Amino acid sequence: MFEQASRLKLRFTTVRGSLSVEDLWDLPLTSATGKVNLDDIAKQLNREMRASTEEISFVEPTATPRNTELRLGFDIVKHVIEVKVAERTTALAASKKRETKQKILEIIAAKQDDALQSKSLEELQALADAM
Repeated sequence: MFEQASRLKLRFTTVRGSLSVEDLWDLPLTSATGKVNLDDIAKQLNREMRASTEEISFVEPTATPRNTELRLGFDIVKHVIEVKVAERTTALAASKKRETKQKILEIIAAKQDDALQSKSLEELQALADAM
């Protein structure tokens, strides 16, 4: 798929201009501020594919070069979205795991402090002298 795109010199038309396949990896999944994003590009390609299939004969369907290029572009954008969503999900899971581990370490430290505070003065003095 990516080889085909590079051979065709596939470009994606956006308000920011023409983007290459490599540029897709730098785009955000969505944007609340109207910046160029993968979701908008996928929606636009999907609209174009639907519009182009309406012009095709149902009796003798033929794949035009434009339809093939639209499908390829859509498949590439969809793949980039899937990869970025998976990466985001993995990063969120790792972040939650780090947070949980940090909480556990804080609780362990608090319990160790409680254990030390429950010792008698003589036991604490002996521990301090041993260090």
